Amino acid sequence: MKNYVQEGKTLTVTAPGAVVSGQYVTLGSIRGVAAYDAASGEPVEVATEGVFTLPKVAAEDIAVGDLLYWTGTACTKTAGTGSKPLVGVAVRPASNGVTTVAVKLGAHGLTGPV
Repeated sequence: MKNYVQEGKTLTVTAPGAVVSGQYVTLGSIRGVAAYDAASGEPVEVATEGVFTLPKVAAEDIAVGDLLYWTGTACTKTAGTGSKPLVGVAVRPASNGVTTVAVKLGAHGLTGPV
């Protein structure tokens, strides 16, 4: 195919700030997990598909299948008011007091209800 660019499972983007390997990165409507450390303004590859362990709001009780949104620092099942991008869906339960959750990435660019 003459118009094929790439598979898209990982994308090279400009780091919006200093990032570390495994960190959830948002850049406009692109969402993914950093493959390696990068300084602000440097290229970094982000995985846009897959299941990753990400930080979660410790006080929440998350069930398998819950949609998860990004607060800026952690996943939450509270959609908010249009400002929290959808990270994906929980694939393992994470009870109150647990600080991480396994998330299947997906639905990039979507946000909570207005």
